[in-house]
Amino acid sequence: MTNSKSFYITWSPYLLSIMRIIIALLFMQHGSQKLFGIPTAPQGGLPPLMSLLGIAGILEFFGGLLILLGLFTRPVAFILAGEMAVAYFKVHLPQGFWPLLNRGELAALYCFVFLYLAVAGGGAWSIDRLWQRDETL
Repeated sequence: MTNSKSFYITWSPYLLSIMRIIIALLFMQHGSQKLFGIPTAPQGGLPPLMSLLGIAGILEFFGGLLILLGLFTRPVAFILAGEMAVAYFKVHLPQGFWPLLNRGELAALYCFVFLYLAVAGGGAWSIDRLWQRDETL
C-alpha cells in the first residue's frame, strides 16, 4: 500500500502538467481557428476581432498559450472556465438540455478542467512552479 501511495504522490504533479499541456494545445486550436483560420476557418469566415467570437478567439488562443506554458495558470484557468461556462449557457443550452444533443460537451468539459487547473495549479513542469518556492504547485 505504501509503495502505490508513494507512486501516486510522486507522479501526480507530472501527470497534471501533461494534462495541462495537452488541454492547452487542444484549446488553442479553437482560438487559432477564430483568429487565423487555422487549421480551418469557422463557418461564415473569420469573425471581427471585437465581436463575441473574436474575443473568445483571443481568450482561447492566448489564454491557451499561457496555460501551455504554465504561466499564471490559476487566474488564467479561472477566466477560461468562466468563458466556457458563458459559451455553454449562451450558445449551447438554448439548443436543448442535453450536452450530447446541443453540442456543448466540449464547453462543459473544458469549463471543469479549467476550474480544476484554477485550484490545482500548473503542476511540476510549469513556469509558475519555477517562480514559486511552494512545493504544492
